[in-house]
Amino acid sequence: MAGQLKLYILGASCAGVSTLGDLLSRQMDVPQLDVDDYYWLPTDPPYTTKRPPEERVRLIRSDQARTNGWVLSGSFIGWGESLVDQVDLIVFVKTPTAVRMQRLNARESQRHGARILPGGDMHAAHLAFRNWAARYDDPTFSGRNLAQHESWLQTQTAPVLRLDGTQNANALVQSVTSALASA
Repeated sequence: MAGQLKLYILGASCAGVSTLGDLLSRQMDVPQLDVDDYYWLPTDPPYTTKRPPEERVRLIRSDQARTNGWVLSGSFIGWGESLVDQVDLIVFVKTPTAVRMQRLNARESQRHGARILPGGDMHAAHLAFRNWAARYDDPTFSGRNLAQHESWLQTQTAPVLRLDGTQNANALVQSVTSALASA
């Protein structure tokens, strides 16, 4: 399957989607295409300006076409569903909110340091992101949420593998490779 793998991984922010995608990308020797890299324009501070949806899809499709296989990670519900028309496996990583928020704090602190602290130029954006990410389990939330993901997953024809994002990353990789081997 290596070199021809077409895998889509999704879940809440800080569920472990990008980490799993990176590990699988290296193991399977295919590129990882992280949705955030296409969703946001490069700005400083980062994550402030969205690309138009049609441009995101065009850029991802272009990168998908450059290779025989890929791991697409992140969420595109509402604008990019066609990107996984011929996917081999969909992996849904679910991680409890408390764990995700701990990971989010650690990741954002590592990435942005004092910029996210009170008085920093990214403090307000950091608090807004935390609030947004914490609402994933709320089905009435208009942002990315579990109900949207579950509804989308029910419409898919590709196999769906559900993983517990609190498991060790190597165990998650093994679960995916086992699912691919038996598909």
